[in-house]
Amino acid sequence: MTESASSGVRSRLLALALAMVLLMLDQVTKMMVLTSPALAEGGVAVTSYFNLVLVWNPGVSFGMLRQLGTELSGLIAVLTLLVVVILLGWLWRTTELLTALGIGLVIGGALGNVIDRWRFGAVVDFLDFHVAGWHWPAFNLADSGIVVGAAVLLLDGLLAGRSRAT
Repeated sequence: MTESASSGVRSRLLALALAMVLLMLDQVTKMMVLTSPALAEGGVAVTSYFNLVLVWNPGVSFGMLRQLGTELSGLIAVLTLLVVVILLGWLWRTTELLTALGIGLVIGGALGNVIDRWRFGAVVDFLDFHVAGWHWPAFNLADSGIVVGAAVLLLDGLLAGRSRAT
């Protein structure tokens, strides 16, 4: 096995490990939220800008399409799994560590939210940031992994494009 191939295998394994760690942390934190009496009674103010709350999100990212309710939850889960399969194909082909880690974060986050949809018909969100009465939509660790992973992929694409241009 060449050094490049070995590096690619290592990158892919690290990405899959990162996906599984994110998935486990996401599910553990959601279980803690679901079993918390304080959150069931309305939430906990942690700081002047951050609360822990229990929000059921039947929609997609940041509560979009929430008005459609849980009817589309199964369809959203299936489409998400299709995206995960596509991402696994991309991961299989990449040898770049940064690309692999970004893909791993997106996969781990996506699977965390798919599990919620299958178990509950909606995603468990609980992180609530706010300022001056304005609240960002509640989210969870899976959502964070997806956003950070997408940002890593975007940054990696921009940096790769810059290195090719020089």
